[in-house]
Amino acid sequence: MPVPLILPDWPAPASVFAASTTRRGGVSGGSYASLNLGARVGDDPAAVAENRRRLREAAELPSEPGWLRQVHGTEIAVLTGAGETGREADAAVSHAAGVVCGVLTADCLPILLCTTDGGAVGAVHAGWRGMAAGVIERALEVLPADTRDTLAWLGPAISQPAYEVGDEVRRAFEDSDPGAGCGFERNERGRWQADLYALARRRLEAAGVAGVYGGDYCTAADELRFFSHRRDGPCGRIATVICRRGPSV
Repeated sequence: MPVPLILPDWPAPASVFAASTTRRGGVSGGSYASLNLGARVGDDPAAVAENRRRLREAAELPSEPGWLRQVHGTEIAVLTGAGETGREADAAVSHAAGVVCGVLTADCLPILLCTTDGGAVGAVHAGWRGMAAGVIERALEVLPADTRDTLAWLGPAISQPAYEVGDEVRRAFEDSDPGAGCGFERNERGRWQADLYALARRRLEAAGVAGVYGGDYCTAADELRFFSHRRDGPCGRIATVICRRGPSV
């Protein structure tokens, strides 16, 4: 079957291409079925390579995405050439045409960034640890633009009703932002339902980002379209990618 793509509903310039994948349209089997794009989750490397080829073809990407080794940290990779893979980082930014920034997720929040003139783009892997530690703010600092000229799109992630966490997660956010408690609701078990979308919006808006879009999916609830580590344990990864259209560099 063709590779389905989710295209952001945001006012990005026509020169910017962005998309998220679903779990459909690939060749992987078992818990990785079928379009697993993660090379470090235990899937057959040949299947992952074919899935990545299918993504490039379906999205008409100008180059291989700059796949990162994500570690739930705050390191930002600045990509200047096509196919710069294997960097240990949880976000990538670029102002070069033809360079594809991308992140892999299976419940964590993928965030795409672009300047209103299309001159720079970025992709952020924002799980709770990275977000609480400041990966969003770090990416905005590295993106060569004023935040008032920056747009953000929140891709498919786990939603608040499906995301139960403990006190340590709420404390991690409140340590740097005392008002972040609004992103948590106490449940009947005395734990918290965390809203990654609301927490990300709060940080982006506090940083002065001109417009924040998206945030209306749930990877845990939509088993047909998305992988979910919280729901399934070991599983595949979707990709969320962005680039300035142009020749490969």
